[in-house]
Amino acid sequence: MSDTNVPGEPSEASWPEYLSGGSSGHGGHSQGSQAEGSQAEGSQAEGPAAPRRVIGTPPPAAARTMLPAAEGDGGKALARELPAEPDDPARAKKAERLVAACFLLAMLAGLGFLVAYSIIGVGSITSVLHSNLALGGTLSLVFLLLGVGTVIWVRHLMPNVELTEQRHPMRSEPADRAAFKQTFTEGAEASQFVKRPLVRRSLIAATVPLALAPLFLLRDLGPLPALSLDRTVWRKGLRLIVYGTGRPITAAEFSSPGSIISVGPEGYLDNDNDMAKAAVIIIKFRPGQLRFTTANHAVPDKVVENWTIDNIVAYSKICTHLGCPAALYEQTTHHILCPCHQSTFDATQGAKVIFGPATRPLPQLPIGVDSDGFLVATGPFHEPVGPSFWERS
Repeated sequence: MSDTNVPGEPSEASWPEYLSGGSSGHGGHSQGSQAEGSQAEGSQAEGPAAPRRVIGTPPPAAARTMLPAAEGDGGKALARELPAEPDDPARAKKAERLVAACFLLAMLAGLGFLVAYSIIGVGSITSVLHSNLALGGTLSLVFLLLGVGTVIWVRHLMPNVELTEQRHPMRSEPADRAAFKQTFTEGAEASQFVKRPLVRRSLIAATVPLALAPLFLLRDLGPLPALSLDRTVWRKGLRLIVYGTGRPITAAEFSSPGSIISVGPEGYLDNDNDMAKAAVIIIKFRPGQLRFTTANHAVPDKVVENWTIDNIVAYSKICTHLGCPAALYEQTTHHILCPCHQSTFDATQGAKVIFGPATRPLPQLPIGVDSDGFLVATGPFHEPVGPSFWERS
């Protein structure tokens, strides 16, 4: 298979020579393309390896498509604007090693950041202090060494040349496009990124820990909630324990209509994580005040009669808007009010929303009495509690 070269463009076989500045003029490329094409035909018959491409440089095919051939350059080679090599090669070699050392040290500091994040706990004030010092110190060192290495690279490996580019019409002339192509190639050479693999590879190694850091930081988000937001610790037989006293309550003790008490499940009152979902309020009503349904499931605008005992109703205390405690109760209107954003619920009609940003009623907890007369749950909540975005998570 023979190569087909675009006039004015380097062939794949001559791409390394093109990068090194061996044939910078377009006329030279046009004159040499036929000869190189014939050589490529003969060499491909012998099965040579494909030309290597350095990371960060465009492939030959992309170079041909992105930088089309220039026309009207008269076959004259354009003068170089940027030198291909530093003025002092010995000094540049030392600078190269220093840059590589900075990048490698930055990589080690980045790994130290990841290790410190993984092993230093934050269970106490002292451990938090140590963690902050370790994380801040190692991450600062990463960016400092990257900055120092980059500054040395620019000042001692790249040429100190000032270029002025005049404004041109939006559509460039062929000669200008040819000049840009040559300037691009010379810039790649002058940056030393292609010719100095030690600098290039150490820079890549230095950025690897920073690329891995988000994986460690995302660990703090914890596991996905799965169905944990849909369920509470309430189950059949758990007694209702009064906040403050820590004692169970009987239906006879809670006999004054219009009263409201905050309660929680027995054994979980000191567990903040569980109580964030399991907090409940119980309200006592006079006969005839509740709007009942005989269904054994939640019904809009109705209180499930089988889930009450002696006109005592239990509702979730967690507002269905943003999770604030909805525990303000107005006896005359039987309204439950959330103080955060004024969501208002009608306790006589299944805690339906009558005002505010909440969109769902407060879930009703089924309650009854045990053999000792204490109020107990007869089952869990039959729907998710709390903010609406928790529902059916």
